Amino acid sequence: MTNEILAATERKMARAVEVMERDFAGLRTGRASAALVERIPVDYYGTATPLNQLAGISVPEPHQIVIQPWDRSVLGAIEKAIIKSDIGLTPNVDGTVVRLNVPPLTEERRRELVRLVHKRMEEARVEIRNFRRDAADEIRKAERAGEIGADEAHRLLEALQRLTDRFIAEVDRVGGHKEQEVLEV
Repeated sequence: MTNEILAATERKMARAVEVMERDFAGLRTGRASAALVERIPVDYYGTATPLNQLAGISVPEPHQIVIQPWDRSVLGAIEKAIIKSDIGLTPNVDGTVVRLNVPPLTEERRRELVRLVHKRMEEARVEIRNFRRDAADEIRKAERAGEIGADEAHRLLEALQRLTDRFIAEVDRVGGHKEQEVLEV
């Protein structure tokens, strides 16, 4: 039972890091990336549909994203969705495709993005610590109930702390990499 607690906690912590990485993929770094637009909801016949389900998204140049819808009638809806989103890019529609030119970031915008990266890193750390607290509570409850001994509980709590430290270090590594990417000119 107690090893299941550690395994479940490890899965939750890994998921928290994955979600943070996915959030980072959507941050604009001055370079074009399909991740910037793929999750933008587009009104497709009354249903909010992610853009990547309606069109092919490619990055032919470092500062350009090309969106080619499979159904040309959705071009206007894609344009409206991009304008309405908060990515700060203006779409150019030329009949069959939507082109997005990604301008280089200003120094002020880079600093703002670094603050966003740090905020998201802290949220992930807090989430991981909350998972640690919940697992530690379960271990202590099992100890009080007599399901495990004091030595086993101590060993499990140490293993839980090592697991937490490993995922906090992973958050710092991924966040540091994204911060460098944002500051890169």
